[in-house]
Amino acid sequence: MTLQEVGDDYTKDGTVDLRGNPVRRSQRGRWKACSFVIVYEIFERMAYYGISSNLVIFMTTKLHQGTVQSSNNVTNWVGTSWLTPILGAYVADAHLGRYITFVISSTIYFSGMALLTLSVSLPDLRPPKCTKTNVEDCEKASVLQLAVYFGALYILAIGTGGTKPNISTIGADQFDVFDPKEKIHKHSFFNWWMFSIFFGTLFATTVLVYVQDNVGWALGYGLPTLGLAISVIIFLVGTPFYRHKLPTGSPFTKMARVIVASLRKAQAPMSRDPTCFHELPLLEYESKRTFPVHPTRSLRFLDRASLKTGPTNKWSLCTTTEVEETKQMLRMLPVLFITFVPSMMLAQVITLFVKQGTLLNRHITSNFSIPPASLVGFTTFSMLVTIVIYDQIFVKLARKLTGNPRGITLLQRMGIGIFLHILIMIIASVTERYRLKVAADHGLVHQTAVPLPLTIFVLLPQFVLMGLADTFLEVAKLEFFYDQAPESMKSLGTSYMTTSLAAGNFMSSLLLSTVARVTKNQGRGWILNNLNESRLDDYYMLFAVINLVNFIFFLMVSKFYVYRAEITDSANENRRQRF
Repeated sequence: MTLQEVGDDYTKDGTVDLRGNPVRRSQRGRWKACSFVIVYEIFERMAYYGISSNLVIFMTTKLHQGTVQSSNNVTNWVGTSWLTPILGAYVADAHLGRYITFVISSTIYFSGMALLTLSVSLPDLRPPKCTKTNVEDCEKASVLQLAVYFGALYILAIGTGGTKPNISTIGADQFDVFDPKEKIHKHSFFNWWMFSIFFGTLFATTVLVYVQDNVGWALGYGLPTLGLAISVIIFLVGTPFYRHKLPTGSPFTKMARVIVASLRKAQAPMSRDPTCFHELPLLEYESKRTFPVHPTRSLRFLDRASLKTGPTNKWSLCTTTEVEETKQMLRMLPVLFITFVPSMMLAQVITLFVKQGTLLNRHITSNFSIPPASLVGFTTFSMLVTIVIYDQIFVKLARKLTGNPRGITLLQRMGIGIFLHILIMIIASVTERYRLKVAADHGLVHQTAVPLPLTIFVLLPQFVLMGLADTFLEVAKLEFFYDQAPESMKSLGTSYMTTSLAAGNFMSSLLLSTVARVTKNQGRGWILNNLNESRLDDYYMLFAVINLVNFIFFLMVSKFYVYRAEITDSANENRRQRF
């Protein structure tokens, strides 16, 4: 290999090895490195969803909690699990880097899983078995039993805070956008990333859920704990092949400095002269293996932060690049807020959708019955199939029509998913109304111990369509927040996606509690412990209306959203300026 070829072989996106040395793309990164990351994700998602998918069943049958309490406990925990990544993203971007943050967090994650397995294995750590049909009459879990179980759950949530925002970013970092082939592969990476997630989820919602329901919770929790240990080992084995990006300082501090500086100079007259705005020399950026960001016309009031007037300390004068990076993060906020409602829909899949299945005929043969939580596996399988079709067929066809390397834009893809959520909740409402009619026709309204003479597969459409919606919305959401975030704030950008899921789960808890309380006070409650006496059909139709209103707001937000310029565009512009 000639000196010229060796020079061209080095990555140009600022990636280094763990010692901070430049790396060659032929030796590190690409799909070879990603294979370890993707296999890790398969086992890790198997572990996470092995716990979360059947959590509402464990809380009702083993901890003797009611429908509203158990559903809210699940969504509050899931919400926390998706909220802690903000802290993990901060630590990675500002201090330790993604790799070290991930490794430390994995240790915390495994500790929580091990303690959780212990809590379901020892009889003294859960209340005695109850055979009464009304859960309210059963002996409740003690303070100690709840403390151990929920303590383990929230230790697990803290651990995921450092793994979730960093592992997908580590995977995406293995592709250099300055290499045309790697840039295309990076677009496909997010599709296959979600494929790996749901492949692990499929195993969790079929095999692990069956083990938990029919063999025992100790083995049912022990297997995902073992799976997590295997996943971490697999990730560590791939260490020699990874590309890394160095921490660049706290993104929160950087954004706060820009906002404070712009407010301090709110009365200063704006200038159209580019030389009046502060920016570092191009060589200084190149020495750090980064690139300056050129000014844009949006959010112009923030430009005052880089206006060269008044004091020159860091809280009074920022660079144009820092201003533009802050703009990029702020421009994504309306899109982030729009995704809260769809995230509320995901919370229904592992709570109320699963609870519906407990009251239906689950027998496939005389000797085999399907666990209610295994219906989530159909959501997973639906997504696995549609992701492959989307990546291998739809994108190629759409690319010929639109000229877009992704086939359609990320917001267009998200919009399709949001629209599908409207249809899903309408179908769920109609299905539930039919289920209630069957319960009334057979005199089973006040019975919960006797399953309805209606197959559990009547719920299949809402689960399958949720997988289709996820193919469009969830994949696009992850890629959008990563792609649109500045290069120095990728982990924070990824945490926007997890924040969306956290907010959706917390909002689901609030809405469920509010609707349950208000409707119960007005007469017939919509969400009671006995779903045959409830009006989940009305609750689901309320969700359909909320989704419709949200979709209208999404159309407005997406119409005015301006995508950020590619980093390669900035680099090319810098070269033109130099030569």
